[in-house]
Amino acid sequence: MAIKPEQLNALQKKNLEAAMRLAQMSIENSQRIMELQVRTAKTLFEDGVNNAKAMTTTQDPQDMLRLRTEYAQASTERMLACAREIAEVAAQAQTEVGKMVSEQLATGGNDVFEAINKMFTGMPITDQNAMGAVQGAMDNARAAFEQMTRASTEAFQAFTQVGAAAQQPAKRAPARRK
Repeated sequence: MAIKPEQLNALQKKNLEAAMRLAQMSIENSQRIMELQVRTAKTLFEDGVNNAKAMTTTQDPQDMLRLRTEYAQASTERMLACAREIAEVAAQAQTEVGKMVSEQLATGGNDVFEAINKMFTGMPITDQNAMGAVQGAMDNARAAFEQMTRASTEAFQAFTQVGAAAQQPAKRAPARRK
């Protein structure tokens, strides 16, 4: 007995839905990052214009140096804040994708094994040893797949933890006095 077209269609539909969810998540995260970049660029531009105006109103070299320093510091802080927010979006996306892939691996694998099992169950096999061998092979394949699923889930979790650790701002060492 072959796999029924309805079973195959159900598997394909499930995989298509997962792909669409992944695409939607990708689009949403890309939009968040673009909005963040546009907002940061606009703020940096406005700060630059305001700094240029302030520089034209002063003649004192110390005042000009102070304005440049303040502008450079503010620009750096804004850019670092933007980078941190992008890292947060990326870490959240990694977590979401990891969960989805793990879920897809677990449910998709079970669906495939059930379909194959149904296919072999309907076959007219009279030799019990042959049926036992097929069932044993199926059980071994299922166990291997479950082990692979656990390993991939653990790998995604570790990857997500590394990403989360990387987005944390580095602690600064105290300055030494001479």
